[in-house]
Order: sequence, then C-alpha cells, then structure tokens
Amino acid sequence: MEIVRKMKVPVEFLYETILTSVLSDIQSQTGKKLTEKQLQGFEYEKTFSKHAKATIRIEEITKNKAYQYRTTSNKQDFIVSYKLRPLDDGSCELHYTEQMESFGYLQKINDSLIGLIWSPLKKRRFNEMLKQIETTHLIEVEVK
Repeated sequence: MEIVRKMKVPVEFLYETILTSVLSDIQSQTGKKLTEKQLQGFEYEKTFSKHAKATIRIEEITKNKAYQYRTTSNKQDFIVSYKLRPLDDGSCELHYTEQMESFGYLQKINDSLIGLIWSPLKKRRFNEMLKQIETTHLIEVEVK
C-alpha cells in the first residue's frame, strides 16, 4: 500500500503525532518509558492477540523527516515507512508505504487474498485517521 497526501498540518505536528503514538505503544507493550533519542534500533515484542506476537524494530527515525519500523512474525515480515516533507509553515506531504513479505506458499496466497479484500478498507481508514489528525491540529490552533 502506498499513500501520498498533502496534510494541512505543519510537519512538526505530524511528526510529534507519530512519535507520541510510537512511544505510547512501546510503553503499553514493555512498560518502558523511552525518549525519542532511544528509539533508533529499539526492538520489542508486541502482542496482538492471545496467539499472535511479533517483534517490532524501529529502523529509522529522523526528526520531522522519517519514521520506519519492521514487524516480524513467524508468518511475515512487514515494513511501514513514513516520509515527511514540509511544504510551507502550515502544511506538509506524507509519503506512507507498507511492504509485506509472507513466509511460505500458503501464507503468500492467504495474504494476497486478504489484501485484495481489505486493502480498500485499510486505505479508507488510514485516510480517515489523517483527517482526524488535521482536525485535531485545527482545534488546537483555534484554542490558542
């Protein structure tokens, strides 16, 4: 999946939103309260359900520019990348990508079929989340 979108928020706001989410996830999964400087290369195990766990490794984090992580399980390797580019003081461009490599023939077929079915819904949900980020920023600006 790939999404390129102009966001009506400063690049700093979008980056901080992503960073806050990452730090919150790490704290909820590990109990550790990390700082931004500790994230590069950080690895932790995340529990998705009773029988589904994966290792998450933060591969790249560059302030106001990029965030990338890899989720590895016994079934697949999943890479998510956020590239940020400022456009002006109040807007930026987000280039979001997901890449997945499934392990095993049956898993590849299963993931392909599920991808066909869920991909449009996943894109719609992601775009709705981006709209919520813009709305949150607008509310914060109005409150100030």
